[in-house]
This record gives sequence, structure tokens and C-alpha cells, in this order.
Amino acid sequence: MNVVGQSNIRGAKSLELEQAAEGLVFSGPARWFIACLTMLSIGVAVNQLFTLRIGGYAMLEGMYLYVLAGIFLSITFLCFRLWGPVSSRIPWYDWGLALCSLGVSGFFVLTADRSLEGGWEYAAPEIAIWFSIALYVLILEATRRTGGFVLFAIVFLFSIYPTFAEHVPDPLNGFTQPFQDVVPFFMISAEASFGIPMQAFGSLVIGFILFGAVLQYTGGGRFFNDLAMGLVGRYRGGAAKVSIFASGFMGSMSGSVISNVLTTGTVSIPAMRKSGFSAKFAAATEACASTGGVLMPPIMGATAFIMASWLGIPYVQIMLAAAIPSALYYFALFVQIDAYAARRGLTGLPKSELPSVAATLREGWIYISVFALLIYLMMAFRWETTAPFYAVLLLLVVNQFKRNAAFSLLSFVDMIVSVGRTLAEIVAILLGIGMIVGAFQATGLTGPLANELVHMAGDSVTMLLVMGAITSFIFGMGMTVTACYIFLAIVLAPALVQAGMNELAVHLFILYWGMVSFITPPVALGAFAAATLAGANPIATGWEATRLGAVIYVVPFFFVLDPALIGQGPPVEIVLAITSAVVGIWFIASAMQGYLAFAGAMGSGAGAIVMRIILAIAGFLVAAPVQGIFGLGQVGSSLVGLFLAVLPVLLSWRQNRLPVHNVEQA
Repeated sequence: MNVVGQSNIRGAKSLELEQAAEGLVFSGPARWFIACLTMLSIGVAVNQLFTLRIGGYAMLEGMYLYVLAGIFLSITFLCFRLWGPVSSRIPWYDWGLALCSLGVSGFFVLTADRSLEGGWEYAAPEIAIWFSIALYVLILEATRRTGGFVLFAIVFLFSIYPTFAEHVPDPLNGFTQPFQDVVPFFMISAEASFGIPMQAFGSLVIGFILFGAVLQYTGGGRFFNDLAMGLVGRYRGGAAKVSIFASGFMGSMSGSVISNVLTTGTVSIPAMRKSGFSAKFAAATEACASTGGVLMPPIMGATAFIMASWLGIPYVQIMLAAAIPSALYYFALFVQIDAYAARRGLTGLPKSELPSVAATLREGWIYISVFALLIYLMMAFRWETTAPFYAVLLLLVVNQFKRNAAFSLLSFVDMIVSVGRTLAEIVAILLGIGMIVGAFQATGLTGPLANELVHMAGDSVTMLLVMGAITSFIFGMGMTVTACYIFLAIVLAPALVQAGMNELAVHLFILYWGMVSFITPPVALGAFAAATLAGANPIATGWEATRLGAVIYVVPFFFVLDPALIGQGPPVEIVLAITSAVVGIWFIASAMQGYLAFAGAMGSGAGAIVMRIILAIAGFLVAAPVQGIFGLGQVGSSLVGLFLAVLPVLLSWRQNRLPVHNVEQA
């Protein structure tokens, strides 16, 4: 059996086991109901985005979004239970809520023309008010089921905030409106539930989520894992180095840290443990790699597409801007893994246990071709909304000609049901957090709140950034990545932009700091999920992940202070900024593990700790776009950093070349 054929079978089996463990193997009417609704939504999206005008009719954007909302709210109530874990056993009342979702959304589809002409978002007739309230309740419940109680509480509080805004002290004081006026505004206007988040979903997200699912089901995930394993698996720390590539790739497609950990971690963590990595280090590596995937082009999950819509710029521009920071983050991970393996004398896996690179490429080259096609269509033709559908079509056609890999009717339905559940979860959350956007619009609070934050920070840009980082971290603990980003884009981003910072850098800054909570205790959901797979202590894994992912805490400050690190500026400045950042991050990552490539281990004891601190400070001075330290500019600060690094580098080099030296095994 060929490599990819085996990969497809293994991928399908692992997915079946994963779904069975979650109680998500649907059967009977529910299975076909979800599959049919999902196919209908994909068909509607294709008709809308390709302007096919099937039946000689093109829908208004609002009507199109109502169709998607009705379909995926309905699927939400079939896939997520009222209480307890998700399950494929659907009680009668969830069937009722699913049908209600279709009926209520159908009302707004049928009245979209009249609503637009009559300005219903500001003066809705009584029947529209009641249907708006019904949709409002359905969205709140769907948000609670998919996003958890914390997100539900935040959405609910902000959804009723406009009804008492004038009684709230500054800086949150705003205009008060009656409930029966607020809810139709949320449900009918293009500035709330059906505003930018849902518009981005309808135009961009749906195609890329479909592409990611088809790629996984056709064996693409396994192919890239095998390719990485074949390329670097034989080197020291090879299994962990494979993890950062494979998990980064999968995270970029899924946009979900937890699902990425649970999907790729089942393969990468045992491989790392077999290579000699400790349980907590293996789990921390997987958590950090999966977290970084959401920040890595070309897909970056759903959040980057919403960012593109929010800023009104092509997605390709977001992708190119995010490439440098994400590369720096993965470079730091790579350096730490290599240092860890070198200090402990860990070797790679035997060649006999590794996939053949030539065989893997020969059997799976189509996956690289599909990615090349996707990127080419986005960059050369700017077909951002339609490119993933072409890639999906190519994948499906080619897959059907592969031995032992072609879809059967049942396996195709399995894939469609999985896509439907994923899209339903995203839609439920986006509709809910859209009401947070609407609350700020309805009360006129966005501008004054930004001004107040700037005033509180005074003239200190650093203080404003620190406030922004802390705020992003706190909200990241209780929200999904997308929900956290949208909330902070409303509340925090305008204040940072008003302080004179690059707008794109600001939005990437809040995205990065919203991700930090996945590897930072006390929450550290990504690290805790990986610790479960590795059998490691969750808190110890969280702190290990914090050390491994240390660069994620500083890189956002670097690029928001120096937009050259996101490709914004003259080429010479960009090259110099990247070079300084690479050298500085190399020093920082090496100091974290106490091992410097080409020099060796930095030893143990108080003296070694001091040398590691000096090296970390040197790295920060080299990499950070600081101005004015001791009257020096950025070039002067970098030279001071390089000078400081000389001492720990020379001491390590000399210590590792003494006649008798025992490598530290701590």
C-alpha cells in the first residue's frame, strides 16, 4: 500500500476514534440532516461568492448571512448539548430549537428587502421585534453551548449594556436605549451580529475551513508530518523539531489550539518521549507549537480573515505581515529544543523508523501543489474568497484517483458532518460576540473609551502597551481566539492607533497577546491538554511552556514599536530589523536553556545563572527596537548587547573545551 494511502486510512481511523471518544459519531436522521444542511450552506456560499446567479437570482449580503446563520445555528443545537459534554444523542427539545433556528432566520431572509428599504434596524415593526428577540435568545444559547459560560456571561452583559449605559460611570458611560430597540439593532443592522465578523465568515472563513477539513481527510496532515519527520527526524531533538513544523502547519489550518494539540499531539508526544524528552517538555513543546500555528501563515485560522475585513485590506497583506513574527517565534522554539537535546545528549530517531523523504514526496506531492495553487491564486489574482474552493476541488478530484484513498459515500458524509460542526461552532460564537460590537456602536462608546485609555496611560507608549498586553491576556483566558481578538479590536486597538502606532502592527499585537493565555498558568489550556496526553503534571507543563514560548511575550512589543518586523518600511530597515531580531532571539532562547550553539553548555551554579541572565539581557538589547537607553539609539543599543554577549559566549566556549568536562544533565 502506498504512503499516502496508508496516511489516509490512519487519518480516517484516528478521526473516527477522536469523534467516538467525544460522542460525535452521528447516525440516522441527524447525520443526514447535518450533512444536507452543510452541503446546502456550501452551495449557497459558492453561488454567492462566484456570483453564479443560480435561478437568475443573487441574494443581498444580509439575506445570504441570514441563510448561513439559520443553517449553522440549527446544526449547533444538534451537535452541542444543553448541559454536559457534547454528544450525538439529540433530545427532542434540541430538535425543536434546530427547527426554530431555521424558521426564525427564514423570516429575516424573506423580509431582507423590506428591512433594508424600511430601515428596520432603527424602527422595526412589532413582528420584527418579536422575531429579533427570538433570534437573540437562540444566539445567546448557542454561544453558551459552544463558547462556555464565561463567554456567554460577557456577551449577555454587553448585550443588555445599552439599556442602562447612562447609569454607568465614566469611561463606560453611554447612550441608553430601550430593550425593544436594542435587540432589532443587534439582529438587523450591519454593525452587530451580522457585522464585520459574520461578513468575514461568509466571504472568507467558510472556504478556508472547508479547505482545511478536506486537506486533513485526504491525508494532507499526515503527509506534512511524514515529510517533516523524514527531513529532520534523524537529528538531535528531531521528534520535537518535527512537532513544531507539523503542529504549526495544522494550527494554521484549524485556528484552534486545543483541537490542534489533541490531533497532532497523539503522534508527536509519544515520538518525543521515545526520543528521550521528559513528559513535561514534550507536552510543553506541543502546546507552544500548536499555539504558534494560529499565528502562522498561510491560513492562520479564522481570525486573520476577520482582521483583514476589519482593516479593509487584502488578506495577503495580513499573511505577509504575520510571516516574520511567526518565523521568529518558531526559530526561538527550534533553538530551545536543539539546546535542550544537546545538553542531554539526545539523538534523533533511527533512519529505519523514519519515513522516506523521496517516497513521501513522490506519493504526496499533490499537497504541496495544492498549497502552491492556493497561494498563487491569492497573491497573483487576489481571489481570496474563491481560491480555497478551487483548491478543494483539486484535492477532491485527485484524491478519487488514488488507490485505497478515494472517498466512499459514507466517508464523504463523515467529512461534511465534521465540517458542519466546525462551521456551526464558529458561527454561534461570531453571532454572539457581534452583539459586543453592536453594544459599543449603539451607545457611541468606542471613541470615548479609546480616548480614556490614552489619557490613563499619559504620554507613555510603553505603559499603554503594557496595559494592552495585560488586558489581552485577561480576556484571552475566558474567550476563544476569535472572540478575544474582536473584543480587543473594538476596545483597545483604537487607543493604541491613536497613540501613533501602526494599525496593522496593533492588531497583530492584540492577537499575539490574546494567544498567550494558552501556554501561561493559571489557565494554560493548551499546555494542560498536552499534559493530559503526556501524563505530565499540568502546572509544571504550563511553566515549562512559558519558558519555551518566552519569545511570544516580547516579539509583539518588538514589531509594534518597529513595524519593519512586519515588513512595513524600506527594505534596508526590514533586513536590519530581522537580522537584529534573529541574533537577539538566539541569545534569549539559548539563555533560557543554558546552552549556546557553537559554544556549548553554560554549566551550573550561581555563576552560570549570572551568565545566562547577562546573555538574555544582551539578546533583548540586540533585538528590541529601543531608543534612548543611556542616550544611545537602536544601533548603539544593539552594539552594547553584542558586547555584553561576548563574556558568556567566551566563558561557555572555554569551559566546554577543558580537558575534563561533564555536560550538565539538569
